[in-house]
Amino acid sequence: MNNITETMPDYSIGQAKTRTTLRRKSLMATGVGNLLEWFDWTIYTVASVYIAAALFDKSNATSALLNTLAVFAAGFLLRPIGGIFFGILADRLGRRVVLLSTMLLMAGASLLIAFIPSYDAIGSWASALLLLARLVQGFAHGGETTTSYAYIAEIAPPKHRGLWSSTVFLAVGCGSLLATFYMALLTSLLSVSEMQEWGWRIPFATGGLLAVFALWLRRNMMESEHSPSAGGMSEEPAWSRGTIIQHGVRLFLYEAGATLTYYTWVTSASIYAISVKGMDPRSAFTMSCIAQVIYLVFLPISGWISDQWGRKISALISLLGIAATLFPLWGLISNEPWTLMVAQTAGLLLVGFITGCKPASISEQIPTRYRTRMFGVCISLGVAVFGGTASYLTTWLYSENMGWMFNIYLIVVAVIASAVVLMWKNNHGVPIDKI
Repeated sequence: MNNITETMPDYSIGQAKTRTTLRRKSLMATGVGNLLEWFDWTIYTVASVYIAAALFDKSNATSALLNTLAVFAAGFLLRPIGGIFFGILADRLGRRVVLLSTMLLMAGASLLIAFIPSYDAIGSWASALLLLARLVQGFAHGGETTTSYAYIAEIAPPKHRGLWSSTVFLAVGCGSLLATFYMALLTSLLSVSEMQEWGWRIPFATGGLLAVFALWLRRNMMESEHSPSAGGMSEEPAWSRGTIIQHGVRLFLYEAGATLTYYTWVTSASIYAISVKGMDPRSAFTMSCIAQVIYLVFLPISGWISDQWGRKISALISLLGIAATLFPLWGLISNEPWTLMVAQTAGLLLVGFITGCKPASISEQIPTRYRTRMFGVCISLGVAVFGGTASYLTTWLYSENMGWMFNIYLIVVAVIASAVVLMWKNNHGVPIDKI
C-alpha cells in the first residue's frame, strides 16, 4: 500500500510536465502561424507602391496608390464577417480547427496575389482579382485574430497570462518586420524596374509556401480546455442582452484606440515618409526595420509588466502616451531617414504597452461563453473601421496638407478608449473560468 502511495505523486508530476510541454508547443505553433499570417497581411501594405503600378492604371500614380490602399481597407470589411463565422465555429468545433482553416485561406489568397497578371495584360480584371484575394484574406484574418486571442489566454497560466499573451503580438510584429525586411532586401538587390515588373510578387509567393510548415506545426496543437466545445463554460452565469451590448460597445471602443494607434505607427509611418516626405524607400524600410526590432524586444517585457501592474495601467500608458506625443513625433518625420527611426521607435514603444498584453486584457473582460463570438463582432469591427482606413487617411490627408486632422482624430479615439479602460475590472491573475 505504501509503495502504491509513494508512486502516485511521481505519476501526477509526469502528467503535469507532459501537459505543460503540450501547452508550450501549442503556444509556439500558434505564434508561428500568426507570424506567417501577418507576413501575408503586412506585405501588401509595404509593397503597395509597386502593387499600384502593376495592378492598377498607373497614368495617375497618386490615384493608383489610393486605390491600392482602398483595396487594403476593403480587406478589413470581411474581417467582422470572418470573425463572426469563425467565432461561432470555434465554439462548436474548437479553437484548433479554426486556426488550421484560417491559415489555409490566407496562404491561398497570398499565392493568388503573387500570380495575378498585370493591369497591362488583363486590364481591370487585375484589380478585381486583387480585391477578391484581399477579401478572402480579410475573412480568414478575422477568424485567426478572434480565435488566437482567446486561445492563448485560455491555455496560459493565470499568473503569466500577460507574458504569454505577448507572444501573439511578438509573432504579429515579427511577421510585419519580416515583410518590411524582405522588401528592404529586395529593393537593395533588384532594380526599380525589376521590382515593378516581378520583384514585388516574391514575398507573396514565399508566404504562401511557408504556410505548409506552419500547418505541420499546428496539426498537433492541444484544444483549449476552456472552450465551450470542451465544456469550459458549464458553471458560468448567462449575461442579459443589455449586458452583452454594453460590454460589446466597450470592447469595440477599446479596439478602436488599440488598432488605430497600432497601424499608425507600424505601417502608416513608413508610407507617410516615402509618399509624402519623399524619403528614399530603401532607407525608409531599413529605419522601419530597426524601430520594429526594438519594439519586438520590448513586447515580452511589457507583457510581464502587465502581470505585475495590471492591464489597466499598461493600456492607459499606451493610449494616453500616444495621444500626448503624436504631434511632436509625427512632425519630426522628414526626408531624413533617422527621423523616421526615432519617431517610429518612440511611438512603437508606447504601442507595446497595449499590444504586449492585449489578448489577456480583452479575454479577462469577457466570459468564455461569449468570448470568441464577441471578439468576432466587436474586435473585427473595430479593426475594420479604424485599422483598415488608417493608411488611406494618413496618405490622403497629408497629401492635401490637412495632416493635423488625422492627428486630432487619433487623439480623440485614444482618449475615448482610455475612458473605456478606466471602467475595466482588474482580473489579471484570475483563473480564466472564474471571469
